[in-house]
Amino acid sequence: MVKSMTGFGHAEAVSEKRKLTVEMKSVNNRYLDVNVRMPKKFSAFEAQVRNVLKEYVSRGKVDVFISEETFAEGAGEVVLNTALAKQYMDACISISSELGIDGQVKITDIARFPDVITVREPETDEDELWAEIEAVVRACAEKFNAARVQEGERLRADMTAKLHQMKSNVAYIEEHEPQIMADYRARLMKKLSDILEDRTIDENQLATALIIYSDKICTDEETVRLKSHITQMIDELGKDESVGRKLDFLAQEMNRESNTILSKAGDLATSNVGIELKTEVEKIREQIQNIE
Repeated sequence: MVKSMTGFGHAEAVSEKRKLTVEMKSVNNRYLDVNVRMPKKFSAFEAQVRNVLKEYVSRGKVDVFISEETFAEGAGEVVLNTALAKQYMDACISISSELGIDGQVKITDIARFPDVITVREPETDEDELWAEIEAVVRACAEKFNAARVQEGERLRADMTAKLHQMKSNVAYIEEHEPQIMADYRARLMKKLSDILEDRTIDENQLATALIIYSDKICTDEETVRLKSHITQMIDELGKDESVGRKLDFLAQEMNRESNTILSKAGDLATSNVGIELKTEVEKIREQIQNIE
C-alpha cells in the first residue's frame, strides 16, 4: 500500500521504574534521514533505535524524540563531594582575600559548582532497558506508519482519479486524430484546386504533402507510450512496497510524452486536451513528492 512521507506517531510505556515516551514525525526527503533525540544515558542504544526504524521507513526525514520519567524509588542517589566543596570554598576565600573583595560565600554558591552535588544512577540492566525502549519505539512506529498509510491512501485515490482522467484524454486524442488528418487532406485539396484551377492534381505530390504533415502531427507513438506509463503507474500504486522513486521516474516520462503531444496538436480541441494532460501530470508529480 502507498505510504505518505508525512506522518506523526506517539506511544508511552510505564514500568515499575520509569515511564518512557516516544514521538515520531516526518516530512518529505529524497532519502532516509533519521534524527534521534533522547536522554544521554540512552545514547548507547541510538544505533539500535535507527535499525528498528529502518524496518518501518525507507524514505523521508524522520525526527524521533525519546524521553524518560524516572519514579522516585529508582531515581538514583544524591552524592555530595565534600572534599571538592571544601576546595571550592577555600578558593573563594582566597579570591576574596587576594583581591580585597568583601563578600560571604553561601552554601547555594558552592552547591552550584560542577561535581559538588551529583546524582548516582542506579545500576541498570542494559538488556532489560533496551527491551523496554524497543517495545515503545515499535509501538510508536506502528502508529506512525498507520498515519502514513492513511494519508497515502488519500494520495493514491487522488492520483488514480487523475490517471483515469488522463486515460480519457488520451482516448480522445486517438479517436480524433484520423478526423484531423481527413480535415487536413480536404483543406489541402481545396487549396491546391484553387491554385491549379482546372489542372489535375498530382496524387503523388498530394500523398507526399500528407506524409510530411502526418509526421509533424501524428501522436501514435506518444499515446501508446503514455497509456503504458499510466497503466504501469496505476499498478505501482497498488503495490505493498516503497514506490515513490519509480513513480517519480514514470511521471518524468509521462511529462515528456504529454509535452510532445501538445507540440503536435493539429487543432484547438486537441491542443486543449494536451494542456489538460500536462496539467494532470504536473499535479501527479507534486503528489509523488509526498510518497515513500
